[in-house]
Amino acid sequence: MELSIAAFRGNMADTMNRAAYGGERIILARDGKPTVALVSISDLKLLEELENRADLKAALKARKEKGGITLEQAKARLEKGE
Repeated sequence: MELSIAAFRGNMADTMNRAAYGGERIILARDGKPTVALVSISDLKLLEELENRADLKAALKARKEKGGITLEQAKARLEKGE
């Protein structure tokens, strides 16, 4: 569902309830352009979990690459101002 921000202002409580309890994903548009989305907390938690998994996968891949440095080495470089 897509709403203008002006329409959202007029129906804020109902729109928020539809996202929170009905599981609807609502896009708010300004000047006809999608600007922000309202999603339920469960959808947000799922999105965050997916991001965390992607970050972990990238970190594990980076650990296997040659030329990496340890955390201690990184801290020492930062302390030296490198």
